Amino acid sequence: MANSFRPYCLDQAYLLPQSPREWLPEGHLALFLEEMVSLLDLRAIFERYGGGRGPQAYHPQMLLTVLVYGYCTGVCSSRKIARGCETDLGFRVLSGGQFPDFRTLADFRKEHLEAFQGLFLEVLRMCREAGLVRMGHLSLDGSKYQANASKHKAMSYGRIQEVEPQLEAEVKELLRRAAEVDEAEDVEHGPEQRGDELPEDLRRREGRLEKIREAKRRLEERARSRGQGRAEARGAGPEEVAAAAARAVPQPKEQSNFTDPESRIMKTSHGWNQGYNAQVLVEEASGVIVAQEVTAHSADSPRLKPMLDRLEENLARLGVPEEERRPKWFTADAGYCSENNLRMLAERQIDAYVATGRERHHRGGIARGSRTRTPLRAAMREKLQTTEGRAVYARRKAITEPVHGQIKQARGFRQFLLRGLDNVAGEFTLVALTHNLLKLWRAGLAPTG
Repeated sequence: MANSFRPYCLDQAYLLPQSPREWLPEGHLALFLEEMVSLLDLRAIFERYGGGRGPQAYHPQMLLTVLVYGYCTGVCSSRKIARGCETDLGFRVLSGGQFPDFRTLADFRKEHLEAFQGLFLEVLRMCREAGLVRMGHLSLDGSKYQANASKHKAMSYGRIQEVEPQLEAEVKELLRRAAEVDEAEDVEHGPEQRGDELPEDLRRREGRLEKIREAKRRLEERARSRGQGRAEARGAGPEEVAAAAARAVPQPKEQSNFTDPESRIMKTSHGWNQGYNAQVLVEEASGVIVAQEVTAHSADSPRLKPMLDRLEENLARLGVPEEERRPKWFTADAGYCSENNLRMLAERQIDAYVATGRERHHRGGIARGSRTRTPLRAAMREKLQTTEGRAVYARRKAITEPVHGQIKQARGFRQFLLRGLDNVAGEFTLVALTHNLLKLWRAGLAPTG
């Protein structure tokens, strides 16, 4: 019995022109994002383009749409996005059959990092208008993301103290030998011939010495800033603050990275990594990120107040009435528990549930056998022991932790591509706004003008 196959011919030409939109099924993510980006206010991006002569630039809306689609699907590398515009159907439809170079995509992303914050607020406004942002239960959590740097490309302050004098002596010796070689070559070739090029060893050691000195200056500046902050926190006067900053010195094991100096060595569940700490404030019902930031400090506790301030700022810019900006419940893990934070939450009249100890989730935010030494911690511990407290806090692990899991595991974003705190903050804003766009798409909400 003969088989009956469908016709197959790569050289079959279309008799009538076909719309590229028809290449993708109805409701495809690429088509949804194209509609969403067309609704965004892109004036902040267009304003950076000036007139004049020269070749025509790629349309910013196309570049942004392609970039957003890449981050939504876990393709963040500019080289992979450029390759996708040639080989991937979704990218090719969004690029309109154009093939932007990877450098064009990378430069576009880096030049418009500040504009991403405004786009994040616009997407958040769309989520709110679609009913996905309700100030019910908000939860805060941080997670460590790998920096675009290796932890092995760093040096501790103690090691710098040892290596710097040694390198200085080596550089001086190489300079002396270079001077001797110059004199000998002048005698041999004459004074008009060049002989002043530095030896390769000298160039390498001088560069290494300069990097070490820069790292030393950064560590000392961090120590001074840390000493000044501690003095100001305890209410010291200006003279005492200045004296505390002058006395502060780095710890011997405190490190500075040569590749990305603003990143920090941070402890994670998989060991020590060179990275940044990304904070997200998430709404329970929809999983939408309502506020986010990236910091170079591994501790979560100091970020509670800035994140609540950022939430207040975002909601104010969205036009949310002041009486509707306060969440019904607020939860956070033990990393945010401090007497100052609990006092601040009480002053803002926020019904908060913050774990008082590090423990397994099923213990309700209370470590067994732990003792609370401060009154607000003791009150929070009693609050978490109530039936309502256990029920509210039990929801925390299902709100913020899945968001970091979706970003890292489902979309594969575990490492920043850019370097420097301002750059990675802008990149994470792009990650957060694409997360919210995916929430809109999965909710089946069509964009409206």
